[in-house]
Amino acid sequence: MDMQGLLAPDAGAPLGASRARVLDHLRAAGGPLGVQEIAERSGLHPNTARFHLDALVGAGLAMREPQSRETPGRPSMVYRVTDADGPTGQRRYRLLAEMLTSMIAGVMPEPGEAAAEAGREWGRYLTEPPPPFQRVDAGEAVRRLTGALEEIGFAPEAVPEEGGFSFRLHQCPFREIAERHQDVVCSLHLGMMQGVLEQVRAPLTADELHPFAEPSVCIADLSTETRQPPEPGRPAPRRLRR
Repeated sequence: MDMQGLLAPDAGAPLGASRARVLDHLRAAGGPLGVQEIAERSGLHPNTARFHLDALVGAGLAMREPQSRETPGRPSMVYRVTDADGPTGQRRYRLLAEMLTSMIAGVMPEPGEAAAEAGREWGRYLTEPPPPFQRVDAGEAVRRLTGALEEIGFAPEAVPEEGGFSFRLHQCPFREIAERHQDVVCSLHLGMMQGVLEQVRAPLTADELHPFAEPSVCIADLSTETRQPPEPGRPAPRRLRR
């Protein structure tokens, strides 16, 4: 195993367009900003803005602190830029990802299903639902899924096919970990897509994921077939094609 690659600091890795935009807003502000302010300035959902802000904190590019206030009550958290060359900028998060992923794969009785359920929870959390009673068609659902995955660092591409879409995932931000722990990481990604589609009440289901179907490309099958929703407490279907 290439330990030097695992120990490379995330601060030197590409941020992705949305995360870089959040960092630019923090730098331009000249002072601390809250999650809602960043969301409004960057055009992101507040949960997505918080996701990127926390990632910037983890990479040592930003810091989180309580907002000063004169009235009683729990203070809100605000964010400001910090010196990426300081000690916090040298945290090794790829190594942490490898350690946690290998633990899930080696300890949990059904690591793939646990990862898929975690992905569904995060997919729902990072996606803004449509207003009550608003119907989302397949095209809009694909647009929202594409946007959600772009925010995380994928370069998704939807190709219409009979009965649904072939959803091509270029530029996996977790490729090196996925190559060693495919069942965990790829199940997490499939679950995340399912969570996004569930949250927007899409007439689509993410049925199957083909990891590395082509060099540097994973392909998910999105189907327009109507399926019976899973019973409460019962996981949605998860299929990885090897």
